[in-house]
Amino acid sequence: MEKKPAHQSLCRANSQCSLSFVFPLVFFLAIGLLITLAGCSSVPVKDENIDLAWPPPPEQPRIRYLASYSSQLDLGGKNSLKARLLGADPRGVAIQKPYGVTATDDGRRIYVADTKQAAIIVFDFDTKKVYRFKTDARGALRSPIEVRVDSRGRLYVTDPVRSRLFVFSPEGETLLALGAKEKLERPTGLALDESRQRIYVADRGAHRILVYNLEGEFQYAFGERGTGPEQFNLPINLTLDKDGNLYVVDFGNFRVQMFSPGGDFLGMFGEAGDKMGNMARPKGIAVDSDGHIYVVDAAFGNFQIFNREGRIMLFVGQMGHHPGQFWLPTGMYINAQNRIYIADSLNARIQVFQYLPEQQTQ
Repeated sequence: MEKKPAHQSLCRANSQCSLSFVFPLVFFLAIGLLITLAGCSSVPVKDENIDLAWPPPPEQPRIRYLASYSSQLDLGGKNSLKARLLGADPRGVAIQKPYGVTATDDGRRIYVADTKQAAIIVFDFDTKKVYRFKTDARGALRSPIEVRVDSRGRLYVTDPVRSRLFVFSPEGETLLALGAKEKLERPTGLALDESRQRIYVADRGAHRILVYNLEGEFQYAFGERGTGPEQFNLPINLTLDKDGNLYVVDFGNFRVQMFSPGGDFLGMFGEAGDKMGNMARPKGIAVDSDGHIYVVDAAFGNFQIFNREGRIMLFVGQMGHHPGQFWLPTGMYINAQNRIYIADSLNARIQVFQYLPEQQTQ
């Protein structure tokens, strides 16, 4: 794996990266003047009067809060008197308990795996509608955990209750239902590598990673239960970087393991604890365009950012209900615009942030 200076992009290039700006947590919630969110105009921003950035001044910001989305009201819907009189939810379609989240590269659609509703909830910024993605009977979901979308608009959804990975057409037709032959037990994490024609699936129940091609043909599997390299204890979430390297959240071992596109073990980082850089309940994982590794931790109520060597660079958030705070965060995704999507589970919302590369902050 290509090595980068430990302080690249997240810290000034002419100084050593200091952790002083990440502790205590309260200093992260700096409320400033009204700003214009440059470079983020492709998606409507609801929380226009909130200015949150990490690290706080005088450091240059690397992460900026953009918005939160939970229902039709966040896309311009109205609190309907008729709905209230009829006993319906005046917010229209709303998230109840999100776990997985993904978005298109242009940010015009957000897809949310809602475990409580057993449905994929879609936020469509073009039509300004929020709706449940309708599937056929074959692909009826019982507990969707992770969701991804490819360049053709096909949806990939893991359902551990049904022990399947489903692939849907944009219209909701079930194209593939994978896992019967391979005896998938509890599929959770999911990653797509369209350039290499691969689908990666984390099977939490069997402590392994399965690899399919995009036609749904099984390629190979690796991993077994254990604590050593290339062994897992409840692998739960996956992501890829731009080079096709795979990152696995090894939940029960409180760490992240890294593998090359060819399946070679590249390294691992993380350990149990309550200090910065430790992990307690690691969940979602993503990588930005500069190769920084983001890990959501449900116990800490934040997401931590590491360099490629596994050294902590920054963490964002704390337990709470306000913007930039989390209550049992789970899945995450970073799209092509470095927009960061976090499933804030018990706050029943998706929070959106922006990673600001070095050249954008000079």
